[in-house]
Amino acid sequence: MCDKPNLSEVEKFHKKKMKKTNTEEKNTLPSKETIEQEMEFVKSS
Repeated sequence: MCDKPNLSEVEKFHKKKMKKTNTEEKNTLPSKETIEQEMEFVKSS
């Protein structure tokens, strides 16, 4: 086994050939009301 990784493919990589993508936030933060409800539930447990 070799201790060093094979970087030959990385050296051939061309960043300009990559396609652009649009990212969209899917994990939204909970509302203030939701946080308060969960806090009340935890306190009552």
